[in-house]
Parts: sequence; structure tokens; C-alpha cells
Amino acid sequence: MQIGPYKLRNNLVVAPMAGVTDRPFRMLCKKLGAGYAVSEMVTSNSLLYGSEKTLRRANHEGEVAPISVQIAGADPKMLADAARYNVDHGAQVIDINMGCPAKKICNVMAGSALLKDEPLVSQILKAVVAAVDVPVTLKIRTGWDKQNRNAVAVARMAEDIGIQALAMHGRTRACAYMGDAEYDTIAEVKQAINIPLIANGDITTPEKAKFVLEYTGADGVMIGRAAQGRPWIFREIEYYLATGEHMPAPEVEEIRSVMLGHLHDLYEFYGDLTGMRVARKHISWYTKGLKDSANFRHAMNQLQTIDEQLNAINDFFNHLHTQDTRIQYATDEADATGEVLAA
Repeated sequence: MQIGPYKLRNNLVVAPMAGVTDRPFRMLCKKLGAGYAVSEMVTSNSLLYGSEKTLRRANHEGEVAPISVQIAGADPKMLADAARYNVDHGAQVIDINMGCPAKKICNVMAGSALLKDEPLVSQILKAVVAAVDVPVTLKIRTGWDKQNRNAVAVARMAEDIGIQALAMHGRTRACAYMGDAEYDTIAEVKQAINIPLIANGDITTPEKAKFVLEYTGADGVMIGRAAQGRPWIFREIEYYLATGEHMPAPEVEEIRSVMLGHLHDLYEFYGDLTGMRVARKHISWYTKGLKDSANFRHAMNQLQTIDEQLNAINDFFNHLHTQDTRIQYATDEADATGEVLAA
């Protein structure tokens, strides 16, 4: 798959997830098989450019190209300014968020709320495409609600304006993450446009990735919550698409090694205190479904230092290793769909 001048190593994409797809997570997913990753949302409000959070999100040091940054907002000029700001800080692709269903985004007419106002969509796309000399991509849903699925019209408009790739979640804004994603609308959009289309929603297994690619004709698939605590899902899907066979489940020692490497990157990226707190949710995701993990996760949330965190992890995995060298995860599709917006 290709986006602008960038030829990707494969067609597997890390979904943008606020509070999740920071630089350490994106780099880890790319290392474990993802061909492309989109950053968590960056606000278009210029007053926040100097905030610690915004500066951290603009830090792409060491990240494998192409670096894609997602911007969110409802004002064309502010979004154009945000696009320029992020390109100046290393972004090689700008992605516009019109897919987030969260109330705090939609209440300010951003995210998927924009799908209600096609003239405003057009103004935003034109402003951002004109503002930067890098590829601009777009993330949408199927429409505002089930009675107003306008994804085909928005997709055609986007292509005409110069959007170079489209990611699409198979639910409406009103659906949020409830029910099952539907892929018929994604297939319709694929028939209507010539730019790359990336399908998103409920893709939790290698088999589901293969099915969605074949059913919709999409050029790629985007994985969100299914990668939380399981970043090796990308190499598993890549292997399955190439061979029709499953990779062996990761061994206990590899899971420990991947998680500890991820945590040390978080500590370095955020600093000790914030890094330790951010690490908690990732530790919970990595260990969910593992034997005796419920008590471990509860205790983990009470620990207040990095050393306590690391010692508890090593004790837990030493205990696991005495029982089995390889772990089988239970698949919980209801808890591993789409993307997430953290508070």
C-alpha cells in the first residue's frame, strides 16, 4: 500500500487512539509488524501548542517513517494552522479526524459530528490540503446515524479535494462502539473511489482481517483496541495473510520482554511519575486473561514507584513461567473492537 510518496511495508495500520498511540506504542507496533501508525489526536487549538502534552505529542524522535499525525477540530483555519505546526515538527502525513464518536469531541462539532455538515467538511479538507505540502489523509465513519450514512458522498468529495488515503470505521457516530461493525458501506466506498481505503472496526484476529480485506476490497486494515496489550497481533496477521497459517502464541518470556521494553520507553518518554501511571493501563492490557492476573492487576494499581511496578511484574511472570512457557489468550471480541478515546 502507498500513501503519497510513501510505500508501506504492508497494509496493517495502527489506529489512532487518544491516550494510547503515543510514540512508544507506535514504535513498538511498527517493530512487531505494523506497516503504518497514526498518532493520537492533536488539538487544533493553537493556545495549547505550548502545553507539555502537545509538545510531547509532537516528539517523533527515532520513529520510523512515515510519521502520521492526526489533528482534530472544526475550524478550517485552525486545522490548517495545526497541520502546518505539526509538519514543522516532523509530521510527514497529516490525518484529519472525522471518525471519533466521543461526546467531548462531537459536542464541539469535531470528530464524527462533522459528517452532519458536508459543506464544512469540504472547507476543512480544502484548507488543510492547501496548507501543507505533505499527504493529507482522512478518518471517517459510515455517517452520522443509520438513517444518514453519507460515507460515499464524503469519500468522493475527499478524493476530489486531494485527500490521498481514507480510513473508515464501520459504524455511524450514533453507534459509538455498540453492536457489530458493518462492512457493506466500506465496500460501497471502495467501489466509489480510487485512493487507498483502510477498513477499521472489530478486526481482532488474523481471520477477521482476511475476511474484511476480501469482503470490502479495502487496501488495508486498521487495528485499534485489539492491539492493546497485544502489539504482536500485527505480525500474526501479516503471517496469516501470507501463509494461511497461525504463528505460535508468544512465550511467557517474550511477553515479559516486550512489556518491560515498552514500560521503560514509557518511563523515559513521560518521566518517572507520569510514566509509571501511564504504564498501569498497558500492564493491565498485557496481562488480561492470564492466569491469576485479576489480583495482580488490582495490586498493580496501588503501587507508587517504578521499582515496585517492575518487581511485581517480574514476580508475576516468574509465577507464570513455572506453569507454562507459552500462553494462550482467550479472545474477547466485545472488548477488543475499534478505537478508544481515553479520558
